[in-house]
Amino acid sequence: MKLAEALQERADLNKKIAQLRSRLVMNAIQQEGEKTVEDPQELMKELNHCIDNLQALICKINITNCNTIVKGKSLTEWIAIKDCLTLKIQSYREVLDAASRIAQRATRSEIKILSAIDVNNHQKELDAMSKELRIIDNTIQEINWTTALIS
Repeated sequence: MKLAEALQERADLNKKIAQLRSRLVMNAIQQEGEKTVEDPQELMKELNHCIDNLQALICKINITNCNTIVKGKSLTEWIAIKDCLTLKIQSYREVLDAASRIAQRATRSEIKILSAIDVNNHQKELDAMSKELRIIDNTIQEINWTTALIS
C-alpha cells in the first residue's frame, strides 16, 4: 500500500468513527419496552475495531513519514514546514486584507486612515510564500504516491 492510500484510508476511518459515535449516541437510550434501532453493543464493537485499525494505521504512517527522506529532510519535517508556511500565509493574508481597507473620507476634517505596512512589498512576500507552498505540497503529494507504507 502506498502512503497516499493509507492517508485516504485514515480519512475514511475518521469519518466512519464519527458516524459510529453519532449512531451510538442516538441508540444509547431507549424507552422501556422498546428496542433501539441499532444494537449499541454491536456499534461499540465496530467503533473499537475502527479505532484499533486507525491507531495501527497512524503508527505506520508516522513511521513511514519519519523514515522517508526527501532533499535531506524527513517527510515529517516537510509536513511541519508546510503546516507552518500555511499558517504564515494565512496570517499575512489577514494583515494585508486589513491594511488594504483604507476608510473613505467625506470631508477633510475626518480622521485619515493609513496603512501601517507596505502592502505592495508584503504582497510580493506572500506571493513568493504561496509559490513555495505549492512546490512543497506537490513534492509531498508526489512522495505520498510513490512511497510504500512501512509495515
